[in-house]
This record gives sequence, structure tokens and C-alpha cells, in this order.
Amino acid sequence: MSGFTYSGLKTAVQDYCLATETTFVNSLPTFIQEAEERILKNVEMPLFRKNQIGSFTTSNAYLATPTDFLSPYSLAVSSSGNYSYLLLKNVSFIRDYTPNESTTGLPKYYAMFDDDTFLVAPTPDSNYNVELHYKYRPLSLTAGAESGTTWLSENAPDAMLYGTLVEAATFLKTPEEIMLYQQRFDRAMQALANMGEGYGMRDEFRPEFRPAVASQTLKAPNLIGVAPGVRQ
Repeated sequence: MSGFTYSGLKTAVQDYCLATETTFVNSLPTFIQEAEERILKNVEMPLFRKNQIGSFTTSNAYLATPTDFLSPYSLAVSSSGNYSYLLLKNVSFIRDYTPNESTTGLPKYYAMFDDDTFLVAPTPDSNYNVELHYKYRPLSLTAGAESGTTWLSENAPDAMLYGTLVEAATFLKTPEEIMLYQQRFDRAMQALANMGEGYGMRDEFRPEFRPAVASQTLKAPNLIGVAPGVRQ
């Protein structure tokens, strides 16, 4: 199956469903976004990985996550030219390890304090440089022009099509079509997962896996992600 533009995918879904009613057509962007979300949450691909550079702030145990952040793979701190990888813990561990936030040093542990913030311990005693390797949310196909494409629409068109059709059939309340499209979506997802496993056949204990990772130097203390743009 050849790739889709944004306009091409919408047209294909209308043709499959034989539906052109205004409410259905207006809901097509939502169907596409839901399909993208399912792919993002269920398949590990290098496409969904990114590196960002930032820095801690002295005596501040908190570090903001990038705006497109979903989950961490690793967080490293650089001191005197040497990288140290922090261990991911929960907030209660961090609080037990350093009950007093005024306890400072080279951070050893980090936790997700909330959706937008890391908490580290001990509290940094210097403005250390940090590198975050993380799963991020790429721009949706719906964010671009009608002629725009994304990596998924070009390289996983069957997953995009059948995932969108599942949502469209659910909207139309057609159980037989839902089952059919779900089966085809599952097969497409398995093929995509196999592709991802091929990329992942190397050691990922350290974030040396960088084929499709964007990297950017950022201002302290925040890590602010900049997602690749949708191609026009």
C-alpha cells in the first residue's frame, strides 16, 4: 500500500465507509488522531524517541520535562566530562533518600513528580548539564496541510488507514466493519512492531541508539522538546 497525504487518507476513509455526511467528514481529523494515538501507545519505534540537552539549577531539585514528553528512557548528568546515569525511582523513594531538600550533591536518582516535572536526589549542588532520552509525541498528520505527510502516513499507511477506519466504523455503529477493520489493523500493527524490533536489536542500556532521534541544545533549567515538522 502506498503512502497517504492528509487529504488522501481522508478521501480513502470516506470511500471505504461510503459516508460523506457533514458530521462524519468533520470528525475525520479526530478519527486519524485516535489511530495515531493507538499506534503511539502500542508500538515502540525509533520514530518516537528523542534526545534533549538541558541543565539543572543549583539547589533546585525539580527539572521540567519537554512539552512533547511521554515517558523517559534515561536521564544522564555530566560532571567534569563524565556521564552518570540516574536511576528511575518513585517519589516516595526520593523523599526517603533525601528527606531534607537542602541536602545537595551530584544527583543519583530521579522520579516523575508530575506529568511535567522530574524530581531528583540529591538536590543538585551545581548547574550540571543533563541529557534526556525519552519517548515523545510526534506531530499529527492533521497538524499539516492537506498535501502533508508524516513518517507514519508514508511508512505505515495500512496501520493509519485501518486504525482510522476502526474509529470511523465505531462512529457509524457498524459492528461487522469494526471487527473487519480491527483485524486488519492488528495485522498492520504486528508488522509495524516487527519493524520496531528490528531497530531494537542493539543494547539500549545506554542511549547510544540514535538513528531517528532529534537532538537540540536548550536553555536551563527546562527541557523543551521541538518535534519535527510535518512535511508539506
